[in-house]
Amino acid sequence: MAEGARPLESAAGAQIATGSPARRPFSWLTFLAYVVLILGVVQAVLPFLWMISTSFMTLSEVNFGYVLPGALRFENYLLAWEKANFGLFMWNSVRITAITVAGQLLFCIPAAYAFARMNFYGKSVLFTAVLSTLMIPEVAKFIPNYLTVIWLGRLSNSLLGFGWINNWPALTVPFMASAFTIFLLRQFFAQIPEDLWDAARIDGAGHLRFLVSVVVPLSKAPIMTTVTFAFIGSWNALLWPLLVTQTDDWRPVAVGLTKFVSSDAPSDFHLQMAASVMMIIPILIVYFFTQRQFTEGIASSGLKG
Repeated sequence: MAEGARPLESAAGAQIATGSPARRPFSWLTFLAYVVLILGVVQAVLPFLWMISTSFMTLSEVNFGYVLPGALRFENYLLAWEKANFGLFMWNSVRITAITVAGQLLFCIPAAYAFARMNFYGKSVLFTAVLSTLMIPEVAKFIPNYLTVIWLGRLSNSLLGFGWINNWPALTVPFMASAFTIFLLRQFFAQIPEDLWDAARIDGAGHLRFLVSVVVPLSKAPIMTTVTFAFIGSWNALLWPLLVTQTDDWRPVAVGLTKFVSSDAPSDFHLQMAASVMMIIPILIVYFFTQRQFTEGIASSGLKG
């Protein structure tokens, strides 16, 4: 028995010495899973690659259905920038997005803290009402939001001398209170240990100081996650800006893409794709700098410790 086990022991020792891993048996289920994952990656990346390829083509190459351009025409980006006055739309999107993100942080963080750490009458009912708005389709909110913006714009025009329609308040104020942002931050704030609040109270801190000095620094990951979502949502907005603006003074970059589509002349698809590439570059930059916090905010369910 002992002698028969020696070859096996020597083989195992040799395998450990060489460092070669043991071969796993072939599994059709694993193979199928890899195929599905690869197809999903191709489906997600292929339109993006087609957009980049088309942005370097001529209009004739696009019409003939070429996959790759005959030569890289970087001048398409300059033509797209000048033809649609794309600099104005990019600047408008920067301003609108910055105001919207700042407004969400200003209003949603205190609201989430109140739902998570404070006790007041009707708290559960009010939080349920906030969550219920997530079930309403975004398009269904346009009409009540539009009527509210018109009414507030008239009030603002009589008091302050400027209206909301075709101006930055109509493009930003309706999106400063996000139910999703409040819900996500509330879930993180509620899991902060109660001992920290007791220690802060001993030091004489109130809710505001505890929020600024303790809760916010411990919640960088979910806050950066909400910032990323707010940035993408505001940057890609199209239907609402078309509804509340009549001129290009405050129209964002997504509306600027429509300048390449005309009913009187053939659409410049190559320039439109070049403009689309320029449009997504800021999103990629933001995600590149916030990807670690974004991943932690989505994957984790509480504080580390």
